[in-house]
Amino acid sequence: MRALSQTVLDERTAPPSLHLPDYPRTSPPGVLHLGLGAFHRAHQAVVFDGLLTSGDTRWGVLGVAMRSTELADTLARQDGLYTLQIASAEGRRWQLVGSVLDTCVAAREPERVTAAIAAPATRWITLTVTEKAYGPALAAQLVAGLAARHAAGLGGLTIASCDNLSGNGSKLRQLCVDAAAAQSTVLAQWIEGSCAFPDSMVDRIVPAATAQHRADAARETGLDDACALGTEAFWEWVIERHFVDPADGAALAAMGVQVVEDVKPFEEAKLRMLNGSHTAIALMGAVMGLPTVADCVANADIRWFVKHLMTDIVMPQLQRPGLPAYRDALLARFANPDLHHKVHQIASDSSLKIPLRWLPTLQTRLAAGADVEPLAFAAAVWMRYLLAEDDQGRPYAISDPAGERLQAIARQHRGDAPGTVAALLQQPTIWGEALAADPRWTSRVGFWLERVQALGVGAALAQFKAGHASQA
Repeated sequence: MRALSQTVLDERTAPPSLHLPDYPRTSPPGVLHLGLGAFHRAHQAVVFDGLLTSGDTRWGVLGVAMRSTELADTLARQDGLYTLQIASAEGRRWQLVGSVLDTCVAAREPERVTAAIAAPATRWITLTVTEKAYGPALAAQLVAGLAARHAAGLGGLTIASCDNLSGNGSKLRQLCVDAAAAQSTVLAQWIEGSCAFPDSMVDRIVPAATAQHRADAARETGLDDACALGTEAFWEWVIERHFVDPADGAALAAMGVQVVEDVKPFEEAKLRMLNGSHTAIALMGAVMGLPTVADCVANADIRWFVKHLMTDIVMPQLQRPGLPAYRDALLARFANPDLHHKVHQIASDSSLKIPLRWLPTLQTRLAAGADVEPLAFAAAVWMRYLLAEDDQGRPYAISDPAGERLQAIARQHRGDAPGTVAALLQQPTIWGEALAADPRWTSRVGFWLERVQALGVGAALAQFKAGHASQA
């Protein structure tokens, strides 16, 4: 078995079945990616690998981990190379991705990030830093590099947020312009006028990399790859037609990226249908003791609930073309057993995700007097989840910036459904200001929390389904 490195490419010693990078990896990176992790390596980096394969050498990546050193350092020892297992109903295939030319760690080498933003070869910055990172520290890092670039007399950059934020490009632009304005009006005006911040929506289910991926890579490719990971065949990247170099749109489109005038219908469908359903599935699975999303949707009641939630509650609010086909594709993706997508990974940071994934649908439907029962059930399950033990009494860890405070509230009111609902809905950063005082909403969440507490999530869900059996 060979250790994965550039030598494997130079000597062409990989098995013929493995798709290899077929381009020189010596040009300076043209893309700086902030948030080096599994998702970027299975998504944007694969698109950039395709662009490099087409002969356009400007799309190599400097991958920047924000804090963690392990992945960046391990990838560096492998010359940025890694294997990607792509699983579909037709089977599994492997690709050796070569677009990550170098890595660094922002917390350890902030000056290197600044220099990379200011490098003449850099054309793009992409970001997957998670929703919670959009604050002063990120703005300061970007503005430091952009200030150096401006001082050097270089042109602007296309800076594409790929995080699950509605209007992510617009938000990032405002964050940077505001931070720059505190330093220099001229710099703020240059960023506003010379850089492009397209909105974008990305989608691909990418579970956290595990030792099993490394073992599979060793067995199926003959390579010792400490950075192997897996994903599904489906992927989407929808990006606003707003680039410093307009020709980039055609280049991306040739790789399968959807370049559109308005990303909003796509991002809303993803946030509310895929991400919103994912959160509901993960919370139910965590409390029911089901380890993966595929295990969850193999449960007929959960599958029915998710289809009902998407079809009857979420889809009427959306404008994306082809919603029924999109829904069916999501259900098929959730059922993919090769992904091993852990429910506790998806349930993490729920206090940050609920406002983005559930709240817009909920608020619209409450205002219209429409059915919100599935969302009330999901909210009740979230409240039960905060007790940090499943229905069999097994404890689990909750990863959430507000986790300790929310768990304390849930435990303080344990067994008291009305008290729990009143206390947990009075969290305006999660539920907004009005829902705690909405009698219809509070009564329905309270009703389902009482059922969940008395019966367990599985039995309460069966009761829910029995009362709505004609739907979905």
